[in-house]
Amino acid sequence: MTDSSRRPLAVFDLDNTLADTAHRQRFLERRPRDWDAFFAAAPQDPPLPEGIALAVESARECEVVYLTGRPERCRPDTREWLDRHGLPAGRVYMRRDGDRRPARRTKLEILRRLGRDREVRVLVDDDELVCDDAEAVGFTVVRARWAETSAALRVAQEREGRT
Repeated sequence: MTDSSRRPLAVFDLDNTLADTAHRQRFLERRPRDWDAFFAAAPQDPPLPEGIALAVESARECEVVYLTGRPERCRPDTREWLDRHGLPAGRVYMRRDGDRRPARRTKLEILRRLGRDREVRVLVDDDELVCDDAEAVGFTVVRARWAETSAALRVAQEREGRT
């Protein structure tokens, strides 16, 4: 049952959907991976124009919310980045610190919770596994394919549950 008196939700991922992480991939390509440096560099992410435009456009009809695999400790930097780049105000759903489940599990769990009482109009994400699973249970998905893909980030999302 959805509450039709509220606007539908447009759900946006951050890394490689709105924020270009290419400059910090080097921290994931070494062993051991330097997660502290990877997340510390996030405030310097350049915006991805395609994702930013889609979020701004979506805000005309939807409430925009953000769903990221970033850990909760990154919230202040993440909020500041969203504000600095003129993104629509919206709730930010983040991974609990220490949660290492694959992104497709954590994100789908939150999407289902959001969809219980609100229409989720669209999910915009770059992670193919997240997109596949969301589509499989009936969510409309836009696959963010405008950033350069990173094998190290894919492994981090799926196997290491880090982003």
